[in-house]
Amino acid sequence: MSRYEVDGVDIQTLPKVSLHDHLDGGLRPQTILELGDEIGLELPASDAASLGAWFAAQSNSGSLPEYLKTFDITTAVMQTEHGLHRVAKEFVLDLAEDGVIYGEIRWAPEQHLQRGLTLDAAVEAVQAGVEEAIGLVASHGGRIRIGQLVSAMRHLDRADEIAQLALRHRDRGAVGFDIAGPEDGFPASRLQSAFDTLAKAHFPATVHAGEGAGIDSIADALYSARALRLGHGTRIAEDIVVEEETDEAIVVRLGQLAEWVKDRQITLEVSPSSNLQTGTIAQWGTALTDHPVDLLHQLGFCVTVNPDNRLQSGTTLTRELGLLVEAFEWDLDDLEQVTQNAAAGAFCSFDEYEELADEIADGFDDLR
Repeated sequence: MSRYEVDGVDIQTLPKVSLHDHLDGGLRPQTILELGDEIGLELPASDAASLGAWFAAQSNSGSLPEYLKTFDITTAVMQTEHGLHRVAKEFVLDLAEDGVIYGEIRWAPEQHLQRGLTLDAAVEAVQAGVEEAIGLVASHGGRIRIGQLVSAMRHLDRADEIAQLALRHRDRGAVGFDIAGPEDGFPASRLQSAFDTLAKAHFPATVHAGEGAGIDSIADALYSARALRLGHGTRIAEDIVVEEETDEAIVVRLGQLAEWVKDRQITLEVSPSSNLQTGTIAQWGTALTDHPVDLLHQLGFCVTVNPDNRLQSGTTLTRELGLLVEAFEWDLDDLEQVTQNAAAGAFCSFDEYEELADEIADGFDDLR
């Protein structure tokens, strides 16, 4: 049993959907030690507990660029077919253990070519690990559905190539495209031709926006990338003015961009703990209770809750939901709403969505 409960229900037992979860941010510390030993990688700690603590400490810098430096270690042990296969398999098994029934794994294949893998071989290795894990979950009476989000690094110049990679694997595990890396100064419009290619092929994209940069970045992601979801999207709150707040009600005025995102129900992939670590919510405060996620949720935005990087944040989706229950007194209805939001935003077929939505509703009803 987890320590996180809502209305007397263990949150870990609830069906969950994870949309924003980085493969190179979800390694088990013991796996890093073992894979690192195989390649002679020098690590900052020699046991799993200490290594996990090191990642958490390094990630609490309040700076997105500093936070991203921790990935130098995780990607170093993910440069072979064996390493990628193992990491992907364990990643999915850990999701299933946490109650996730549908998950999308985002990762950037271009960061995993240092030991001779091709882009396609890297994607195939991850897919093989995913499929092995799905089979293991099924053999124990469970079920989990997983898709790959193939990411391009926004500050590099391979987006067109990575977009074509995603399209080659659209029927072999890839369900969507993403751009990641430093957001500020690297708008989606830099990669316009890649997004044009994807749009012409009717392939969905989510874009990291509203994390390391503000509403101009969000607007650009929606316009240039035709983003169906916003990775984090937290800083859309910069376009909301609170005009009056009492114990009974809150009166706000939405700017045109915020109104568009709300009215079109564009999915916000909010990652609360990560947002604290990277300073995303610094303008509102430094505690989780300062995070605009509750305001966005109460106003009817399509909020979803995600772990982002389970290793760096020392977290799980259960924990992220539990923290919001503690901070904002969310109840089962709130958790079901954000979970259904995630199902609606998932890059799957409409038939798969309907099945997923029913499974979520039944799962919550059974625990009420």
